[in-house]
Amino acid sequence: MATKSIEILYEDNHLIAVNKPSGVLIQGDRTGDEPLADMLKTYIKKAKNKPGDVYLGIIHRLDRPVSGVVLFAKTSKALVRMNKMFADRETKKVYWAVVTKRPKEEKGRLIHWLRKNHDKNRSKAFENEAKHTKRAELTYKVLRAVDRHTLLEVYPKTGRHHQIRVQLSKMGCSIKGDLKYGASGNNPDASIHLHARSLEFMHPVKKETIKIDANVPMENLWQEFAMMIK
Repeated sequence: MATKSIEILYEDNHLIAVNKPSGVLIQGDRTGDEPLADMLKTYIKKAKNKPGDVYLGIIHRLDRPVSGVVLFAKTSKALVRMNKMFADRETKKVYWAVVTKRPKEEKGRLIHWLRKNHDKNRSKAFENEAKHTKRAELTYKVLRAVDRHTLLEVYPKTGRHHQIRVQLSKMGCSIKGDLKYGASGNNPDASIHLHARSLEFMHPVKKETIKIDANVPMENLWQEFAMMIK
């Protein structure tokens, strides 16, 4: 199913997961652009023939230029339980990032302390703990390389603001198209080459392990890497 080209990856009475395209907001902001949450409410209302308001809880977010798996709650019970799982780091998140410089190491662990600038909507990474910073940790490994680009698989251990973007940039490996964090050029559609590839968690009601995968965007470089992985 697609609603305004939004691909539904998983749905039951408690949860709904979609493959968010880059450029789509999770929830409304001052731009006035229709957010993903509203699109899904409209879909649920029509698909389930609901007469009243539709409940949809936002569990987590992806930055606007990022694509991939996003999970929403269809009940307040599911929202509370999933929020706790995310807060307690009981979910497994995997991202794919295309960077413009190959890392020195084929795999590694990055630990930084991040300070968020609310006015500029960006974060700064420090090597050591500093005032108003939060610890950020991820691990990565090189999956493939083609021409000047390298595909990394990234496993964030924490969930800080712009964490993957700023930590990879601090390592000297900016994400393709991410002008905010050091990329030399932008992507024509204002996306960045960061994709939430999979999300794994314990279902809040059924108590079974759920793993949701999202295919990469239908863009040439993404598709070239996808073909190499198969």
